[in-house]
Parts: sequence; structure tokens; C-alpha cells
Amino acid sequence: MKARNLAVLLTAALVVYLVLLAERGVQLLRTGTAVGIVLGVAVFVLPALGAWMVIATWRSGLRIQRLGARLDAEGALPDVSDLPRRPSGRIDRDAADAWFEERKAELEAHPGDWRNWYRLAYAYDIAGDRRRARSTMRRALDLAAADPS
Repeated sequence: MKARNLAVLLTAALVVYLVLLAERGVQLLRTGTAVGIVLGVAVFVLPALGAWMVIATWRSGLRIQRLGARLDAEGALPDVSDLPRRPSGRIDRDAADAWFEERKAELEAHPGDWRNWYRLAYAYDIAGDRRRARSTMRRALDLAAADPS
């Protein structure tokens, strides 16, 4: 719940910033000069991109959260509580790599199951490869959307 509260707080701060930025764009447009209008339009692009990024991120996060709840209801949510941890609290790298190999073998055995893709994405995440974790989670989301159960 702490992560969600932080995300809401940061999103609210970003929305305030984007509104202020859009207001600056309006002020530039109202100057009536060619330079002011061009800059105003350019400044408007930033809040539009920012809003799109916030919406896409929240939408993805909510979809992943629902998928995690679905997996938890099935009793198949990944559990890494028994893995050794560093003093910082992060999972030991060798343990994370071994856990990753187990999830990869599960996926290779059943590549069409979104549950295995979800667990592999989680394994990528604890191994520190966030880029692959995101792309793997997108695959899990796509497969889950096609799963009628």
C-alpha cells in the first residue's frame, strides 16, 4: 500500500506541474507573436506527452495489479520470502539467478500460460533486469486477456 500512496502523491505533483506548464503555454499563445505562438505550441506538447505517460503507466499498473490478484486467488503468486537477502533487503544475486532459471524452465515447459510469463517477469525484476521484466509482463497481460477463465 505504501507504493500506491507514493505513486498517487507523485502523480498529483506531476499533474500540478503539467497544469502549470499548460498555463505557461496559454500565456505564450496569447502574446500573439510568431515566436510566442510557436513556443506556446511547443510547451503544450510537454503536458500532452506527460498526461499520456501518466495515464499509460497507471493503466498498466492497474492491469498488473489485477493480474497479480487473480494469480493470488489461485494460490500461485510467486513467493520469494525464503530466498536469502543482502543487508540492504534485496534478494541475493545468486539466489535470484537460480530462482530465475526455475521460472524460465517452467515457462519453457508451458509457454502459452500467462501465469508462467507473470512469474518470469517477477524473476526478471528481482534479478534486476527491469526492461525485460516489463516486456515479459506485457506478454503475460496479453495472454491473460486472451484466457477465457
